[in-house]
Amino acid sequence: MNRTTMSLIGAVAALAAVTGVAALAAPGDDAGTTASKAATLPVQRSSLMCPAPTSSEVGETTYTAFTPKGAKAGKGSADLRAAADGRTDGTGKKGEDAKSPKESKPVAPLKAPGTPVTATTDDSEAPALIGTADGSLAPGWTVQQTTEVSAGTGRGVLGTSCTAPDTDFWFPGASTSPDRQDYVHLTNPDDTAAVVDLKLYGKDGALKGTSGEDIQVPPHASLPVLLSTLSDTRAADVTLHVTAREGRVGAAVQAGDDKLGGDWLPPSADPASAAASGLVLPGIPKDAASVRLVAIAPGSADADLKVQLATPSGSIVPAGLETLHLKSGTTTAVDLKDLTKGEAGSLVLTPADGSEAPVAAALQVVRGKGSGKEMAFIPATGPVGTRATAADNRAKGSTLSLVAPQKGKDARVKVTASAGSGGGSTVSKTYTVKGGSTLAVEPPRPDGLKGAYALTVEPEKGTGPVHAARTLALPHGGVQGFTVQTLPDDRGLVEVPTAGWNMRVLND
Repeated sequence: MNRTTMSLIGAVAALAAVTGVAALAAPGDDAGTTASKAATLPVQRSSLMCPAPTSSEVGETTYTAFTPKGAKAGKGSADLRAAADGRTDGTGKKGEDAKSPKESKPVAPLKAPGTPVTATTDDSEAPALIGTADGSLAPGWTVQQTTEVSAGTGRGVLGTSCTAPDTDFWFPGASTSPDRQDYVHLTNPDDTAAVVDLKLYGKDGALKGTSGEDIQVPPHASLPVLLSTLSDTRAADVTLHVTAREGRVGAAVQAGDDKLGGDWLPPSADPASAAASGLVLPGIPKDAASVRLVAIAPGSADADLKVQLATPSGSIVPAGLETLHLKSGTTTAVDLKDLTKGEAGSLVLTPADGSEAPVAAALQVVRGKGSGKEMAFIPATGPVGTRATAADNRAKGSTLSLVAPQKGKDARVKVTASAGSGGGSTVSKTYTVKGGSTLAVEPPRPDGLKGAYALTVEPEKGTGPVHAARTLALPHGGVQGFTVQTLPDDRGLVEVPTAGWNMRVLND
């Protein structure tokens, strides 16, 4: 047997070892068919990052962690640990010299799936958190960070679902206006430094500025960057593009307004995914005082979109906005005012006239009147897919919005309320959403609820696609405090390719 043959056999064996699920086929079988099959399995490990919540002296933050009950059994662990400050760790050391998150005290550690765990802090210097889950607690692990700030710029309710690390993010709806203080929080979960580029796009294209290039985010650290320092241009509506050229990061934008309060702006769904199927922005509250759409076509081609509002009774075209033209590389903002007219709705943007250009979009939604106004953001989001979870729900204040964006394709959705963090028993309810419409409901609550609880959304197989969002309203002091979290698929399941023996390589 020559060296080439030995190398080929070694390569096949290594492939089988890497996949861990190699399937054996007899030499006469169609090995190509065997190797192309994939098994859908629960993930073995999940990573999440929560940005530093607030610097306000009058803010309180609640972390709610939850993993749904699933098919995966056995032991597991899930918790969050403090990230270092990317500028300093608080003792004068640089971020790269800071302790690993493994050395800090765990936050909201889970012991078992099916019951949420909460933790609170009122520390104005509370750090960003980096978390991992493995074993039976990894599939669908979700953490919600909810902050209530009673006064000052950015007051109100700021909520975000802690996010997985990635290398590319688009944030339409950010701002460098003098009335806004927007920070992008970059969190590096890995053992090596990440190198990040930040670029802003306004109505005329990329904003001038060079300070957003080659930003170093130390290992296990988080770095906030004030967007107005990246350019001299002051613009009410901009799109932020975050690119990790080395490593990976979690990214979220904290938006604070002098008059409209504050909230977290999550990234829009992958722009490329909108090229064929369009974008869905679910969960516009029925009492929205104003709605503003901010969108960008980040590719080399312009985009033309059909605009529809999915209402409880079906899809309609907003008056005067049948189509929307997006010029390549520029941010377009459209004031939709009181778009919903007292009914909950979802915005659906689909390609017009064969347009295949990628698009990113988000909504800025305002509730309340006068000094009691509060804002929140709704980014375009992907479908629920197999399952999605909203971790932090209270006895009052939650509204679940479900939209089936395709006309004629109804969706049936099972919604499960978990046990409460302090007690209670699980309750489930199934809803039917007519194709082309939005269904906004007060979700089920656990029997005997004590504490916070989680909502798990699971579309029935064979029904139409569904997108979802959860609004959490926590009004106080005359302010209509609220936050909206979209519910894309929790990625608790992954397709694992099956490796097979292909004996034909030995004859080459």
